[in-house]
Amino acid sequence: MLAVFIVYTISGCAQVAVWERGNLAKPQMAIDPHPLHSTIRMHNYSSREAAASTHSSDGGGGCGCY
Repeated sequence: MLAVFIVYTISGCAQVAVWERGNLAKPQMAIDPHPLHSTIRMHNYSSREAAASTHSSDGGGGCGCY
């Protein structure tokens, strides 16, 4: 089982040519294309929740209303 996993993992790696790296560096290829927007949204959401957030060390404390 482990050998099959290793074979599939190694076969997934590929060399990327220099002229193709520009296509992979586009913002659309990012996991989160708008990191600032997502951070602000998560901050607003966690400040409204009454429970502790997973993205901050402090607790909630908001009323939960929008």
